[in-house]
Amino acid sequence: QVQLVESGGGEVQPGGSLRLSCAASGFTFTNYAMRWYRQAPGKERGLVAGFTTTDGSTTYADSVKGRFTISRDTAKRTVYLQMNSLKPEDTAVYYCKAVPQYYGMNYWGKGTLVTVSS
Repeated sequence: QVQLVESGGGEVQPGGSLRLSCAASGFTFTNYAMRWYRQAPGKERGLVAGFTTTDGSTTYADSVKGRFTISRDTAKRTVYLQMNSLKPEDTAVYYCKAVPQYYGMNYWGKGTLVTVSS
């Protein structure tokens, strides 16, 4: 059974930091590019950061460049999102997504809520 379980969300003050984790199971982790998306209330879900399916390089939304860092631990089957200098506009539900490098289905986690507020 495929599972993507996000954790690490919570409430933080502007300027603070959080590290999100996404633990994967039920599929061949190394055959998938892992990505983080977010969805704020009333807005569409959009890509925050991710690994490409071509060469495994990283890509970031312009709004988070220089503040967020995506990383992965293949042995732990986990992808991380380090978020620094958080702003109120970063408030959203953050989702983990697994995208197949060759063929197969996309998988989504259920999300974790990040609230940036003073």
